[in-house]
Amino acid sequence: MGLEGIKERIPHRNPFLLIDGILSCEPGNSVVAVKNVSKDEPYFVGHFPGNPVMPGVLIVEAMAQTAGVLVWETLSNVDKNFTLYLVSIDESRFKNFVVPGDSLVITVRLVSHKLNFWSFDALAKIDDREVANAKFRVLANSDSLEAEKK
Repeated sequence: MGLEGIKERIPHRNPFLLIDGILSCEPGNSVVAVKNVSKDEPYFVGHFPGNPVMPGVLIVEAMAQTAGVLVWETLSNVDKNFTLYLVSIDESRFKNFVVPGDSLVITVRLVSHKLNFWSFDALAKIDDREVANAKFRVLANSDSLEAEKK
């Protein structure tokens, strides 16, 4: 799935759309996305001048956006007019730098789903090298989802 498909599924837009493609998706289970890191990313202007490194918090945001695609694909039988909000990051670890020219591959796995809360494990890699991992939770908020749980 390319950028247009992603834009149909999550509300983020440039400069804050942090995934470029979906490599695979198994609704209700997992999704794999890619972020091709360009030297022209707006955050490189200040992080860090002369030594550009993708901020760890943006890697976690890319994980959350990837999770948003998985939620959208999983909720096949309801109105998909909802917004996901990141409500907790239970753990995150950053193990390697992400720099211009890297292709960041993000794997997100659904751990649990109760009411409108979704919990995930995520792993970000460049080739076979682990860059970051995180456990986080999102809230899916919309009127149609409220009606579904009643």
